Amino acid sequence: MKFSDLGLSSELLRAVAEKGYDTPTPIQRQAIPAVLGGRDVLAGAQTGTGKTAAFGLPLVDRVDFHSRDTQALVLAPTRELCVQIATDLTKFCQFEPAARVVAVYGGANIGTQIRQLRQGAQIVVATPGRLIDLIGKGAIDLETVRFTVLDEADEMLNMGFQEDITEILSHTPEDKNVWLFSATMPREVRSIAEEYMRAPVELTMGRQNEAANNLEHHYYVVHERDRYAALKRLLDASPDIFGVVFCRTKIDTQQVAEQLIRDGYNADALHGDLSQQQRDKVMDRYRNRSLQVLVATDVAARGIDVRDITHVIHYHLPDESENYTHRSGRTARAGRSGLSLALVNVRELEKIRQIEKKINAKFHLSRIPDALEIGEQQLLNFIRKVHEVEIDEGGVEQFTEIAMHELADLSKEAILKRIISLEFNRFINYYRNAPDLNVDLAHQGKQRQDRYRSNGPKVFINLGTVDGFDKGRKLGYDCDITGLKGADIGRIELKGVYSFIEVVDEKMISVFEQSFQGEFHRGRPVRIERTGGEEGAGSKKKPKDFKDKSGFSGTPSHKDRYQKSGYPKKEFVGGKGPYPEKQN
Repeated sequence: MKFSDLGLSSELLRAVAEKGYDTPTPIQRQAIPAVLGGRDVLAGAQTGTGKTAAFGLPLVDRVDFHSRDTQALVLAPTRELCVQIATDLTKFCQFEPAARVVAVYGGANIGTQIRQLRQGAQIVVATPGRLIDLIGKGAIDLETVRFTVLDEADEMLNMGFQEDITEILSHTPEDKNVWLFSATMPREVRSIAEEYMRAPVELTMGRQNEAANNLEHHYYVVHERDRYAALKRLLDASPDIFGVVFCRTKIDTQQVAEQLIRDGYNADALHGDLSQQQRDKVMDRYRNRSLQVLVATDVAARGIDVRDITHVIHYHLPDESENYTHRSGRTARAGRSGLSLALVNVRELEKIRQIEKKINAKFHLSRIPDALEIGEQQLLNFIRKVHEVEIDEGGVEQFTEIAMHELADLSKEAILKRIISLEFNRFINYYRNAPDLNVDLAHQGKQRQDRYRSNGPKVFINLGTVDGFDKGRKLGYDCDITGLKGADIGRIELKGVYSFIEVVDEKMISVFEQSFQGEFHRGRPVRIERTGGEEGAGSKKKPKDFKDKSGFSGTPSHKDRYQKSGYPKKEFVGGKGPYPEKQN
């Protein structure tokens, strides 16, 4: 099937040919005729399946460009995706001289966007927050909208835009067409479909959340303290990488990017704390391949539509399994192949199994490459470059004779060895005594069973989830402060403002007490307490629960520890398991 078989206008077919499109993707084959036929469409389609063209081409075909009224509204969760969609729609409209597509999003000058809207825009692509601002200022009239697209609907809901979407749709006519595209179909997305769509055509490309078939999934099990070293080895073993490294938080993203830059890698960060100008600069460098590695958060990376991304590396697994699909969808796009690599610690293995079931794909346990493997890949890459380099015969001729004269006493083999040494001495020296970073799962599993079965001594620490910790980060933090190894620490029971940490040996408690003496975390003194085996993880006997007049519920010992935790009393809220209010 060709695009010419789908009923598109001749102007659009010319635009399609200009973009180099030939054969429509499965989602395009199904969605374009339905949209052209005036039907509402509810489509479950993964990133990289060509869904922008699936709604964009028929949308452009149905807009009346002789009118200056705003007729089409496209909502997207992030600035990057908003700009990308607007760019694609503008290219689709290139043979419509009167067409105007305007992108409105936060972080850019709202005055400029208002002027663009008042000049007339038949198609508006917007992020929900900025569109709400423009509606409040009376800068846009949605009463003339005939077509509404919700792209990446699941992500908009995950980002807390449900009320904004409801508010926006209330300003549009009831008889409009609605086309909803979402990689996953949670209950909230279906609720929007039921409320705002009329007998939609439902399209699903493969199973919900399913990853692309041409994408390989690998995971590497490392100790928390070795996570960054493992990342560097993966990068060194893939000299031609053009990839995205995903971190869980903005702070991690910035720190990892800065470390990579300091270590000589061609990398930069993309996250929500950057200004729009900074984000645009980073993305421009990435699109033109001045950057090899983009380190990004989940939210910031939505909308990255860059061709030929080879690798997606999960420095941390996402908090939500569904986000794995969105992340890995940055590669293996439009029929190309790609690699999705995840760095995990032992405690995250179960999460790998959960994601496997969710995306219906097999993860392969792989090993962090050693020095020999890295050297081999670097050498092969160097040899390929030698083969493919373009020779300026006129420019090098005078130097060739000099080089041949100077190297006349060396054999071809000796010259090759010297060239290889010059190119790879840095790697040879760096990895000469490099340790194996891979966790021995067979040994680790037995060790963990023995530790957990022992119900060993525990320490109380007044740090918990409100301090930015999950179990993996808490283990890494404890090891960093104490100098202990992960094998020395057992089960961690993480609560709101405190944790219980099981240790293998009673002597380790003294190590904790001495190491944390005088330690502060986020301006708050860290306090360590010895505790018996009757509290915390694996406890069989706990004090009787109580609830006092303030609404606090828990155990007497817990209450005492809360009062000593270092948080002001006014920050506690009532109910079971009180947590401090969110602090910026």
